[in-house]
This record gives sequence, C-alpha cells and structure tokens, in this order.
Amino acid sequence: MDLNLSGKHALVCGASDGIGKAAAIELALLGCSVTVLARREAALQQVVAELPVQAEGQVHGYLVGDDGKTEALSADIAALAARQPVHILVNNGGGPPGGKAIDADLDAYLTAFRHHTLANHARVQAVLPGMRAAGWGRVVNVVSTSVYEPIPNLGVSNTVRASVAGWAKTLSRELGPDGITVNNVLPGFTRTARMDHIVSDRVAASGQSAEQVIEGIAASVPVRRIGEAADIAAAIAFLASPAAGYITGVSLAVDGGRLQSI
Repeated sequence: MDLNLSGKHALVCGASDGIGKAAAIELALLGCSVTVLARREAALQQVVAELPVQAEGQVHGYLVGDDGKTEALSADIAALAARQPVHILVNNGGGPPGGKAIDADLDAYLTAFRHHTLANHARVQAVLPGMRAAGWGRVVNVVSTSVYEPIPNLGVSNTVRASVAGWAKTLSRELGPDGITVNNVLPGFTRTARMDHIVSDRVAASGQSAEQVIEGIAASVPVRRIGEAADIAAAIAFLASPAAGYITGVSLAVDGGRLQSI
C-alpha cells in the first residue's frame, strides 16, 4: 500500500490541538511537509517543534489565520501556496455552540456558515491552482456524524455540517478530472475540547457527574470507548495518501460503530 507522502505539502487547519494537531503529526510521519494553521501563534509554534521529520527536504511551518476573516484567510493561503504549492488540504475547525435549532438566531447560523462552509471554500480556491498544476490533490474535511444522524442540542452545527457535506460531494465531481479527491471524515465522540463542551452540557442537563456522563457515552459506542484524536487522524492520513486515489466524494464515519445507519 502506497502511503508515502514525501515531496508533498499539506495545509492542516485547526491544528493547534486536538484532531488537527494529530492529523499534522500523522501526515508528517508519512514524509509530508506540513503547514499548520490556527489563530494562536504560540500554540502553532509548539506544534511545529513537535512535528517529526522523516524525509530529506521535509520542512514544517505555520500560518496564523482566522476562519471568520475569510478574505484575509484566502489571501494569506494563496500567498503560501504561491511559495510552496499545497497538495493536501485538511479543513478542520471547532464546531458552533450547542443549543436547539429553533432557538438560534440568524447571526448564529451566518457565523457558523462563514466559519465552516465559506472558510473551507476559500481555502480550496486558494490552493487549487497548485493542485491543478500538479495534477494531484487531496481535500479532506473534518465534519461530523450529524451529516447522517443529527445530534440532539446541536441545531446550528447539524445544519451547517450538512451544508459542508453537500458542498464537498459537489466539488468531488467537479475536481475529479483534475486528479483531486474530496472526502469527509466524520468523527464520533472524540477526546477533544468539543467533547468537553458536550460533557459539560450533559452534566448541566442531567445532574450527573462528568465521569458518569463519559461512562454513559462510552457505553453507547459499540467498541465501548471514546475515540482519540489519533483515531481520526489515521483516517485523514489514509484519505490523503496515494493509496486512496480512487476514493472521492465519501463521508467516512470514524465513530466506533455508533451510527445506526448503513
């Protein structure tokens, strides 16, 4: 199986911690040069210092950016890609706040749409010239299992994540002739800052302790555990590899079997 990414350059978003950081590490282990992107410069500097170097010419770096400032984000990524073409784009970012869909105001939906669908689109447009010139590209979007089964009390997130999935499927058909694949990874319950928020909400709603809530969540997963960021990162790295060149337009659940749909 060809997993070698030597000579490739990846831009990994939301990479200051959690799934993004884990994905950056996995890609670096496959020989890829990695640029990590997030808002916190000090955290990004620390991530770059931790990234492994496996191959000659492999160089890592960082880019500070804010998903809410789409025009500046697009310009900065385009400048990066002009210096060093991006072959792999991992779109990843924190989810919108919880709450019922009916209770959310319009600004909540607009903000979430800008931070996810529009930011993802801006990044793809910025790196696309380099991918087309190379005749090779990978776009992997970290979304949510809510694409298949809406998650209670995450109304805005459920809505916007579905828009990302529809956008990605459309792009996969448009960009396939260019040698570019577009796929989604759908994490289940995973130990991240997002998981901490979900646990806090359930503690407040149920009166249970955090430990009880976590035990209950793990019990709802067929493999009887909560996922680790590395579990999601492994799927991202595979979809980014040469071995996955005939896989495009899919939404891959990495959830320990929790989804009940086929």
